[in-house]
Amino acid sequence: MTPFELVEPTSLKRAIGLLDADDPSVRPIAGGTALMLMMKAGFFRPTRLVSLRKVDKSVSGIRAGVDGSLVIGAMAPLSVVERSPEVVRHAPVIVHAMRRLANARVRNVATIGGSLAHGDPHMDLPPLLIALGASVAVTGPCGERTIKLEDLYTGYYETALERNELIFELRLPSQGKRRSAYLKCTTGSADDWPALGVAVSLDADERWVRSATVVVSAAVERTARLIRTESVLAGATIDAAVLRRAGDAAAEEAETVGDVRGSAAYKRELIRVCLARAVGQALAADGADH
Repeated sequence: MTPFELVEPTSLKRAIGLLDADDPSVRPIAGGTALMLMMKAGFFRPTRLVSLRKVDKSVSGIRAGVDGSLVIGAMAPLSVVERSPEVVRHAPVIVHAMRRLANARVRNVATIGGSLAHGDPHMDLPPLLIALGASVAVTGPCGERTIKLEDLYTGYYETALERNELIFELRLPSQGKRRSAYLKCTTGSADDWPALGVAVSLDADERWVRSATVVVSAAVERTARLIRTESVLAGATIDAAVLRRAGDAAAEEAETVGDVRGSAAYKRELIRVCLARAVGQALAADGADH
């Protein structure tokens, strides 16, 4: 790796002041699990890294609202989120997904904010959190703003964040009795990067679905909702025929890309099959115990 400057501010305001909107070689670093790999491989050569490790602990807490909503500080390690009683109580599907996310050593270091800001479409949490209706609170020189997570990702490793903006909170609305599931398909080990990620969240009574959110990742250039597929499920009583129609719609709607984990055509077939399985898993969940 080439030499670079490492600075460790103790406040978000100071951290933002050390970033440079016009210089892509100046980057913030949280857990660094992904960024360090890019640096070691020579894909990224920073001139300055702004470490967030010493920033005020207020950006690493987890709290629940009286309505069941959740606020998770951006610097909360994934392992802390995984074990949080508030997350277990109000969004246990996140805990279930965490168990196959990388490994315990990575989850002990990687942060929730860093995993969302990285923009890698292979990440496990973005599709699930999009399906759950999450948003991120962002701060920068011009103040604070809120971005719906589904609008954060604009392209391959590209986000709507300015270079001198930082995520400081993940905000999750109350899930009520919605039923959710995340299905990860890997072609290597169980905790490997996925060839496909599918997340669904359903407002349903028994097998009748009022509304649905469907999100795909990994097989596509950017994590995204499948709006047309959602319309197939909404207002339907789920049976084998509906699942076939939804799987066909998803395979047609998703713009799959080929890579070392499979061709675009192979991933379309994965979507066709895995969407039905994810819907089935969500319907099998009992309301808040998803």
